[in-house]
Amino acid sequence: PVVTFIFAAFAVGVVFSLFLIGHISDWAGRRRMAVIAVLVSALAAVVFIVWNSVPGLIVARFVDGVSVGMLSAAATAHLAELRARARPAETAVVAASVAGAANLGGLALGPLVGGLFAEFAPDPLELPHIVFLVLFIAAAFVLRHVPETVDTSARHPAYRPQRLAFPAGSGAAFAAAGTGAAASFALFALFTSLAPTFLHDTFHVSDHLVDGATVFAVFGAAALAQLLLVRVAQRAQLLIAMLCFVVGLVSIAAGALIPALALFITGGIVAGSGAGIMFRSAIAAAGALSAPDRRGETLALLFLIAYGGLVAPVLLVGLSLPSVGETTVLLVFSAVVLLATLGAGVAMRRHSLPERTRSDDRSG
Repeated sequence: PVVTFIFAAFAVGVVFSLFLIGHISDWAGRRRMAVIAVLVSALAAVVFIVWNSVPGLIVARFVDGVSVGMLSAAATAHLAELRARARPAETAVVAASVAGAANLGGLALGPLVGGLFAEFAPDPLELPHIVFLVLFIAAAFVLRHVPETVDTSARHPAYRPQRLAFPAGSGAAFAAAGTGAAASFALFALFTSLAPTFLHDTFHVSDHLVDGATVFAVFGAAALAQLLLVRVAQRAQLLIAMLCFVVGLVSIAAGALIPALALFITGGIVAGSGAGIMFRSAIAAAGALSAPDRRGETLALLFLIAYGGLVAPVLLVGLSLPSVGETTVLLVFSAVVLLATLGAGVAMRRHSLPERTRSDDRSG
């Protein structure tokens, strides 16, 4: 329950930030908001270092969530716009793949780095945050030299919180993209919340590096799949994603029941690939539906929905495990995630839009 509550603090920070801050990069500037977000991450690292009791962890996780919420939409839009400037002939799908791979690649590296520190480094509760503090400060300095893609001198509307509204005239298509993003993150949440429990209790693995490497493999497969399939037609990608979800989730459940560690991990990698493809498709769809001057706002809403898909399963799993067997929890949540992803995939295929060129994206 304590770990679940600490995670919830991160989730509250993300939602708070996406709702109140994530969209303002549309007029305040992508680079400016990215720098601020990285410095907020540095602040969270300082809190982790100097206040490592439970209240301190809650505060640090909340601040960390605020940073993630600020950065998700701003950096995703920034990457897409920088890519459009550098290679205007590319389709929007390529930029979405770059942005999606960057998001999921970072999520992949976190558990792996944590596992390495826990297994081999001294003081694993503080040293990782010291290293990340240095990296965050360096990243903020580097970002100051990245070109801005928003005209910050132009007049902008008065501040308001994120509007929970779809892009005009695109409600059904955006709802499909949001469902796909939430379903993808729900898969990640399912695996990351239950995989360590099964590794320890069912497969009797006690190596912290294996814990981190297993989660890394799932997120890494998601990032790699986005890059490998970038030239494949979007409707074909969504079909591949749905097949990966079916094979992966069935393999995860079978690996837990037999039990068979290799099957369990392989299922996570296959399902993770499907989640990566679907998440990239959701980013591409949302970006194509939004006007250029409201892309940050649209992506903020998409990430708000996606993190809802990440948060809800983790909290429900944490609350269920004390009273329900871990295998039952895995089977029930696997079935729910499978139904959600299949429904999202079908809806996204139905509402998929023709791919536009980069020059199209920049006009309008």
